[in-house]
Amino acid sequence: MNIIFVPKKKGQSSAYRLSRGWVWALSFLVLILPVALLGGGYYLGKEDSEPGPWALVESWKHEMSTQRQQIDTATRKAKENVEALSRRLAQLQAHVIRLDALGSRLIEIAELDSGEFDFSVPPAVGGPEESLVEHEPSTPDLVASLNELTIQLENRAQQLDLLETMLMNKNLHDEVMPAGKPIVKGWTSSFFGLRTDPFTGHKEHHKGVDFAGKLGSDIVTVASGVVTWAGHRYGYGLLVEVNHGNGYATRYGHAQEVLVKVGETVKKGQVVALMGSTGRSTGPHVHFEVWRNGDAVDPMEYIRSAKN
Repeated sequence: MNIIFVPKKKGQSSAYRLSRGWVWALSFLVLILPVALLGGGYYLGKEDSEPGPWALVESWKHEMSTQRQQIDTATRKAKENVEALSRRLAQLQAHVIRLDALGSRLIEIAELDSGEFDFSVPPAVGGPEESLVEHEPSTPDLVASLNELTIQLENRAQQLDLLETMLMNKNLHDEVMPAGKPIVKGWTSSFFGLRTDPFTGHKEHHKGVDFAGKLGSDIVTVASGVVTWAGHRYGYGLLVEVNHGNGYATRYGHAQEVLVKVGETVKKGQVVALMGSTGRSTGPHVHFEVWRNGDAVDPMEYIRSAKN
């Protein structure tokens, strides 16, 4: 096979003679090799675009692992939410129990009707039934409702604590404020103020009120306090003196027997002595005095206050 090369510029052309082997080699390079390269690229591209079975299996395993992790995360969060709701419900139940106990104490302190205010049962409620199928609360709504209920309960607990404090202070004030008679049975035999002394016949200032009664009958305190005297005292015979604080003190004289000791705490209405006629006395009675800031005052004011 002869090949002739003709240059673009004017000049002498060249001729070359090729053997049959070179002809076949050139033909392969020019015609067959490009086709083979194109076919191989297409095949490789097809192999890359369409993964084989092992690649699909690995892809499925990865997808399953991812979904399993998502399920585990969702399950863990759900458990945490349930535990949080359980703790919140336990706290609310504790609040309710505390409020019930507090309400019961307030009923006793305020002397309310236990039949009207019964904290041991839920409050009476009612109303027509309405379907809530289309309005069932979601978990976030439930959590929000529990939070709102918690705030309401805490506010009510604070209000009840304040009410309890006010009632306790009032009750304490009532306990230590002298009020009422120092006897259970008997009558008034002498009043506070200027009177004729039964022994001398002269006018004198009587510092208390006398209550006559049966010998040995009970003498009770008119307020809570601490005993500061329990024994004989000139003019009083056997005397019991009680300090109530806030400048108040009371005295119970002419007793037959004293039933308390100095330093002992006594409650309002407690029996502290038995009626007698010791000291300057003409018969069984109790000489009752009320002292305020170091001065003897008319006990009738405090006796009458117990009736209001």
